[in-house]
Amino acid sequence: MTRALWPRTIARLPPRQGAAFLSLFFFPCIAQAILLTVLPLGALRLLGTPRAVTVLYAVAGLAAVVGRFSIPIMVRLIGRRHVFALGTLALIASSLLFTLDVLPAFAVALVLNTVAIACLDVTSQLYLLDNVPREALRHFEPMRIFSAAAPWTFGPWLGVYLQGNLAFSAPYIVVIASAVALFVLFRVLDLSESPAIASRKAANPLHYLPRFFAQPRLLLAWALASARSSWWSMFFVYAPILAVTSGLSPETGGLVVSIGTAWTWLVPLWGWTGRRFGLRALMRAGYAGTGMLSIAAAIAADQPGLGAFFLVMAACCAGALDGAGNLLFLRAVHPYERAEMTTVFASYRDVTQVAPPLVCSLLLAFFALPSVFVASGTVMLASAVLAARIPRRL
Repeated sequence: MTRALWPRTIARLPPRQGAAFLSLFFFPCIAQAILLTVLPLGALRLLGTPRAVTVLYAVAGLAAVVGRFSIPIMVRLIGRRHVFALGTLALIASSLLFTLDVLPAFAVALVLNTVAIACLDVTSQLYLLDNVPREALRHFEPMRIFSAAAPWTFGPWLGVYLQGNLAFSAPYIVVIASAVALFVLFRVLDLSESPAIASRKAANPLHYLPRFFAQPRLLLAWALASARSSWWSMFFVYAPILAVTSGLSPETGGLVVSIGTAWTWLVPLWGWTGRRFGLRALMRAGYAGTGMLSIAAAIAADQPGLGAFFLVMAACCAGALDGAGNLLFLRAVHPYERAEMTTVFASYRDVTQVAPPLVCSLLLAFFALPSVFVASGTVMLASAVLAARIPRRL
């Protein structure tokens, strides 16, 4: 990355510190990606059926939602720095529990892991908003996502490979190492929050929840992000399960997910496309393409190779949506509401860990596994229609 690019992206930080700032998002990506296929396959091994896995993920996601909404209170009580530190510690603790390989510890670890990522995500987003000018966000978001391309490309396959060929605990050791590196980096950066925002009195959650959903642009950003995240949640959980239940190896399931996430390398292209042709056109095409290809994958489910191809191509279209990142929200949120609104917006990650599994558990009670892909595709097609409400100027 050249020095000339930094003034357009992280205008307030020198190049080296800017790279370190991006690393705040890079290390959590390693921790997430390395377990992306390991966890659903581990749950399938412990529980036995896709429907049981779905219920477990729904319960864990519901607990994580409660944990996420306590983050603003924690930020006000103990400060943003300590919430970030707690996130790294929770990440380490969850990894240690996963190594026990028993169902009770696995369930607790799944909740703890999700809450840890939530703490890191919310606080990192707040530091992002404090250190990157609003006019530079449209350049920074594609860079942030592109920096995560390598972990998301190799992690899903690598985690399964390490667990099967090196040691059962190997992927969890990688997570622990990433958490330690993240904590050290955070201490070295010594980031500070805006004094004006930090000194504000904590808002009542009963006040800022209605306030968030009363703002059309924030609501639109949340709804579209929820649809995108729901599709990825479905892909990460059910693509490897479909591979294994179809007779393919766990490593093949991890490879399908890795290829699907490898499209992240095209994020700079999608960022340029959004700036050239408009965010609305990019997102409508992305949602529509993902929806149609997901339904095609369901139709071709009896042919594992063809079904996997359609899923990988659907992931390509979903990758175009990731090129826009959270720009809709970042451009709409008011500075004086950042902490509260960031927490509400980021809840789409947890909501999409609860709602899709609940829906999928109902579907799997009456229909075969391909029904999950049909439902996800339908949601994405509906989102393509909703994306027409994105302002033309973006």
